[in-house]
Amino acid sequence: MTGASILVVDDNPLNQKLTKLLLLKSGYQVQTVANAQEALATLNTFAPDLILMDLQLPGMDGFELTRLLKKHPAMQKVVIVALTAYAMKGDEDRAREAGCDGYIAKPLDTRSLPGLIAQYLASRPS
Repeated sequence: MTGASILVVDDNPLNQKLTKLLLLKSGYQVQTVANAQEALATLNTFAPDLILMDLQLPGMDGFELTRLLKKHPAMQKVVIVALTAYAMKGDEDRAREAGCDGYIAKPLDTRSLPGLIAQYLASRPS
């Protein structure tokens, strides 16, 4: 789904830059933010098709932000994918319980990320 819009929520500037570069190169529209407050502010003017959500954020973490977003009717069709260094047993289950539709472990596999994003977008509710 080239041309789809993606919001990357990640407090690490290098991760933001790498993810944005990979997604722009694949034809996506991309916005990046560093925390939950910036994400909430950005969502007032940017309507993403997919959100890549770091779970370890300063202040409100990605679990809490995901739960908050999934309560809003306007966010029901937005795919939220956990993008995290949390790779311990049970972490994917916790992410899904919070409302994440998918889970991608860091460090990113730069070759497979665009394909994974396309798969998540294809599974988006219509």
